[in-house]
Amino acid sequence: MSDPTADAGRPSHRREIVRLAVPAFLALIAEPLFLLADSAIIGHLGTAELAGLGVASAALVTAAGIFVFLAYGTTSVVARHLGAGDEGSAISAGIDGLWLALGLGVVMAAVVAVGARPISAAFGASPAALEQATTYLRISAFGIPAMLVILAVTGVLRGLQDTTTPLVASVVGFGANIALNLLFVYGLHWGIAGSAWGTVIAQTGMGLALVGVLLARSRARQARLRPHPGRIIAAARTGIPLLVRTLALRATLLVTTWVAASLGDVPLAAHQVAMTVWSFLAFALDALAIAGQAITGRALGAGDREGVRVAMGTMVRLGVWGGLGLGLLLAALHSVVPPLFTSDPAVRSALGAALVVVGLGQAVAGYVFVLDGVLIGAGDGAWLAWGMVITFVAYLPFVIAVRAAGPSGSPSHDVIVLWAAFTAFMVIRAVVLGWRARGDAWMVVGAR
Repeated sequence: MSDPTADAGRPSHRREIVRLAVPAFLALIAEPLFLLADSAIIGHLGTAELAGLGVASAALVTAAGIFVFLAYGTTSVVARHLGAGDEGSAISAGIDGLWLALGLGVVMAAVVAVGARPISAAFGASPAALEQATTYLRISAFGIPAMLVILAVTGVLRGLQDTTTPLVASVVGFGANIALNLLFVYGLHWGIAGSAWGTVIAQTGMGLALVGVLLARSRARQARLRPHPGRIIAAARTGIPLLVRTLALRATLLVTTWVAASLGDVPLAAHQVAMTVWSFLAFALDALAIAGQAITGRALGAGDREGVRVAMGTMVRLGVWGGLGLGLLLAALHSVVPPLFTSDPAVRSALGAALVVVGLGQAVAGYVFVLDGVLIGAGDGAWLAWGMVITFVAYLPFVIAVRAAGPSGSPSHDVIVLWAAFTAFMVIRAVVLGWRARGDAWMVVGAR
């Protein structure tokens, strides 16, 4: 027999999911538009430039992405305090995350700027692509502190159930990024360096604006602003499991790019755009995961386990159907999208083939992202870390087999095989997350 209380709560959950997910969706698709814009603008400069962007963006996204716990972990902590009725402590926890983000960002920026060439060379791309990658990565390093600050403040606002403010910041930042890229690349003829500078400036402006919003809310609640070393260290320690989980995920993406580089510049260039499109769709579907983080954290903070189950079921259905719809649309447009990014016929052909495979895997991706978000919102970081490590290890035989086979002489065939292997990774991840979500061990209630 169904629970009438749960049934009565479903419409409310649907409204709450929509309220959080729609602005999050618009903000999240704006974020990868930074890279999509770079890809479209740089792609028309030449194949070497686009291949170089593929290497540099993989390294840059990894350098910043490994610290995504600054957003995810903060959302969970802030939402739990909010659910327990303590908004002041929620904002104070967010301030700790902001100081941690700033410190990590400065250190990582220095590492990437100094090591731009050896980092780029590790992918094994051609000499021409290596030069372009090094230039882009060295300049883009200056934007890493802003990238991490954006992550931290966005996490705080999501935990406070505010996904609209990050949307406004993303839209304005994306508009500025496009304008600056066009000016620097085509107006001033700075090449790939102009694209990097445009993105850095736009990201820095976004970071400053979001910090201003958080400081205003902190003053309104009289929350502390000064850094407290003990609390910052505690915030870092809490984020370690999510860091491990993210490192394993980024290792997956890096290994995939490494294999793509071994197949030649044409497959690498096609893979770069295909991965950018995949990331774009991932961010779109991840809107439900963001809603899942916020709703799960707040509900568990208030002791509402049944509410978590109801909301999770709704979001899983939305994720699968949304992924299926987006995937079929992409597959239908597989010959329309490539000319937007490159004029090279070989890259266009290979990219079109890859996009069909990308599209076919989106239903699985929607399922994965929702469950990942729910478990992050529950603070189930330790299990997520082990689960992602296991998934990465299980994926390695697939991707290593692609590298061992080497170039086939057909770039289209090579990228199809590579993306088929990556789709296998997503299927493995779906099995692991689904097994965990069926149990109850992760539904711990309370403010902590």
